[in-house]
Amino acid sequence: MRLRIPSVNPSVRLTFLGTGTSFGVPQIGCGCPVCHSADPRDKRTRCGAVIETGGGTRLLIDTPPELRLQLVAAGIAHIDAVLYTHEHADHIHGIDDLRAFTVRRTTSLPLYGEAATLDTLRARFPYITDEQFRPLPGTTRPEGTLMPIQAGVPFTVQDTEVLPIAVPHGRASVVGYRVGDIAYITDAKLLPDTARAALAGVRVLVINALLRHPHPTHLSIDEAVAVAQQIGAERTFLTHLTHENAHAALAAELPAGIAPAYDGLVVSLP
Repeated sequence: MRLRIPSVNPSVRLTFLGTGTSFGVPQIGCGCPVCHSADPRDKRTRCGAVIETGGGTRLLIDTPPELRLQLVAAGIAHIDAVLYTHEHADHIHGIDDLRAFTVRRTTSLPLYGEAATLDTLRARFPYITDEQFRPLPGTTRPEGTLMPIQAGVPFTVQDTEVLPIAVPHGRASVVGYRVGDIAYITDAKLLPDTARAALAGVRVLVINALLRHPHPTHLSIDEAVAVAQQIGAERTFLTHLTHENAHAALAAELPAGIAPAYDGLVVSLP
């Protein structure tokens, strides 16, 4: 089957909500210079992002533990759907904060993800995902509808076509997402040929870069740079960064067109 790349949106805007590893930065109990840095770009919450299209569709990628704080800081007042990359705690455990959106909706919020991710959401958060669950009178709950997806098969949210892209991450199944000319990949160990084909022509690439040395389930910084250069996007942003790297120092050493992302960074494509 020939892979179909989604049609290009006239404009796309990406907001980085969080850019840190599962520990976050500063890390609890750590005395390193980065964890005590005065540079606000070195304060990294757990990974999440929002993609907004010119048509007004707003897609939240993952629900990290600091989601409420991230959304308030970014001024995000509504979303149309959640795109889950995988089921690890640092990517899903802020799901209860979706209640602030769903109490203002007349329908439940679509939650897109692969089968393994949706199974985990169903098991850990039945009060959100079970349509038969009813809160006590006078109380509210987040209301989400699980929407299964398959890697390589585009789906549509309102006016926006989304392509899920499979990447390996140890024992977990992970998908990144391409929306128009922006692609967001996190927690990848490498990019298989199918993923590289799906990223052809992308203008902005987000890719995880955990450490300076190899890791069994994540791209290292050198590996992420090599992937970025092979993809050849106009701009690449590294995310899922640890306290091993200060933002300013890492930015100074990266090749042209590649930069570390930071919490609150906004990237727009006209």
